[in-house]
Amino acid sequence: MEYNDFIKLIEKQKPSEKLFGIHLAIFYILKDNWDMAHETVQKLNTAIACQFHAYLHRGEGDQDNADYWYSRAHMEPTTASLETELSDIIKSAFI
Repeated sequence: MEYNDFIKLIEKQKPSEKLFGIHLAIFYILKDNWDMAHETVQKLNTAIACQFHAYLHRGEGDQDNADYWYSRAHMEPTTASLETELSDIIKSAFI
């Protein structure tokens, strides 16, 4: 999926049928629906999904669980702001 196409799809209130996987999880977090973002990302087994899962736990204040998911993503826990981390995840999802 191209980034510009994604941006058009997230302008809608409900997710498009074209969204799935990490893109659907990102849609939910951008709509401030952490529960659905978490539910969606739990079904994925990729490095970026593990990083996103870590981001969600970090945002909830659960650093121990976040650290576990960073390790599953094969990366060190970040000290970047949540906004910066989310931006990095979004960029990674469209490479």
